[in-house]
Amino acid sequence: MAAQAKTNAMRILEREGVAHEVHLYDPERGIDAVSVASQLGQDPQAVFKTLVTQGKSRAFYVFVIPAPATLDLKLAAAACGEKAIEMIPQKLLLPTTGYIHGGCSPVGMKKAFPTYIDETAQLFDTICVSAGRIGAQAELAPDELCRITGAQYAALTY
Repeated sequence: MAAQAKTNAMRILEREGVAHEVHLYDPERGIDAVSVASQLGQDPQAVFKTLVTQGKSRAFYVFVIPAPATLDLKLAAAACGEKAIEMIPQKLLLPTTGYIHGGCSPVGMKKAFPTYIDETAQLFDTICVSAGRIGAQAELAPDELCRITGAQYAALTY
């Protein structure tokens, strides 16, 4: 992959010595995590989407959950110690994280936000997350994702 094609997330994975593989997919065939899993021939439960929320305290939180799952806002709030959280409006995603919808990676956001990964990630040797742009996924060990993002595992979905 040419140097100019690398995203900030890819550069961080390399710099941190994280064993990973970048998978490319066709955004014209869908950018939602379930479509991406299908295109890559991956188990949808092992392809994770990155969601950004804001708590009542106005702090931002990042949640990484399996493609077919839905974030349980009550479980998520409990995980981060907030009374309640809500998804941030899509228009705030780029200025808050540096990423656009469909290409939001838990790696390499503008700021290091508290990050939580659904506990089911531990069932897999590797999981896929956005590599920082639409059309690219990074496959890596979930424990490595925790290490480089400072994430914690938590029960987050229903």
